[in-house]
Amino acid sequence: MLAPLVAYPKSADAAASKFITSVNTTSKVVALTFDDGADGANTNKILDILAKNNVKATFFLTGSGANHHPQYIKNIAAKGHQLGNHSYTHPDFTKLTATQMKSELDRTEAIVKSLTGKTTKPLFRAPYGAVNSAVLNGVGAAGYGYTVQWNIDTIDWKGLTATQINTKVQTNIKPGSIVLMHTGAGAPGTPLALPTMISQLKAKGYKFVTVSQLLAYQNAPTGKTYTVKSGDTLYSIARAYGVTVTALAAANNITNYNLISVGQVLVIPGTTVTPPPPTTTVKYTVKSGDTLYKIATMYKTTVAKIAAANNISNVNSITVGQVLIIPTTTVTPPPTTTVKYTVKSGDTLYKIATTYNTTVAKIAAANNISNVNSIYVGQVLTIPR
Repeated sequence: MLAPLVAYPKSADAAASKFITSVNTTSKVVALTFDDGADGANTNKILDILAKNNVKATFFLTGSGANHHPQYIKNIAAKGHQLGNHSYTHPDFTKLTATQMKSELDRTEAIVKSLTGKTTKPLFRAPYGAVNSAVLNGVGAAGYGYTVQWNIDTIDWKGLTATQINTKVQTNIKPGSIVLMHTGAGAPGTPLALPTMISQLKAKGYKFVTVSQLLAYQNAPTGKTYTVKSGDTLYSIARAYGVTVTALAAANNITNYNLISVGQVLVIPGTTVTPPPPTTTVKYTVKSGDTLYKIATMYKTTVAKIAAANNISNVNSITVGQVLIIPTTTVTPPPTTTVKYTVKSGDTLYKIATTYNTTVAKIAAANNISNVNSIYVGQVLTIPR
């Protein structure tokens, strides 16, 4: 039996969309996804094959495509497949304002709802896979909690043969995979590849699920991402996460190691298997009288590590209210029972509890919170340790 659909937690404010490439699970589940563009020429062939094999998939729809072939979109929904939003005109979202992003998404949502009665929320797929922090913030504010990438790109749109497409899937499959394919005439090999692909994956023990069902199988946080900051290089990022530049470049399809941009979201390879210890993301707000030495001692780390993690060149120059990242890997939290946390945009109690290695129930009890979905930006919480 399939796991129940994942629950999407409410946040204190519009949270950034969560970037998903695959799901970390030991269960042999895979999500087949199809991007629907202007023509959708192979849609009905794909639907027939999926129905014959009792497979449910996820279709990311464009508003322009829905206008061009409305009956195909109705057929997708009628067959019980999940719908996601792939924009209206298929632009590069990294070049749009938040208002323009919302317009693209809202227009597609409106036409899909009018045709099918179903929503595309909360799933978004970025045209061209072009994503950065501004995109995640913009689509999150528009109501799309998940930006769904992939870990297996069939590049079927290049006109690959059925054998080539299937080989890409079979050689890269892993539990929790998301496979990217297309419905258009430019991908004639896809409907030819599907029967064999499905048969061989079933023989390997895989079950086929929609993206939302896939998310419910998640055992741990999905692949870590990092947003490039001013002064970053691939070398410095690779060193910080203990991976090689080559692996980092390969995971993000980077051919020029010197060409990364501020705001670019990078997937850190290998972090889906061994997530960082819970306290590696501890943040500390500088108080009156604090020094880097005092803070480092409190968290059992070094001044040099804190300075490096926060790009501090003068270790004697910190300011009250400054938020520091504490690069500690110790499992034992600092010896204090009065940790305070100020709620930020996008926070949920679950997210805060995970950061501090505690539970939602403990935080709620410590702060007399009766509704765990009701926190607000600026609220100061006591974190029980």
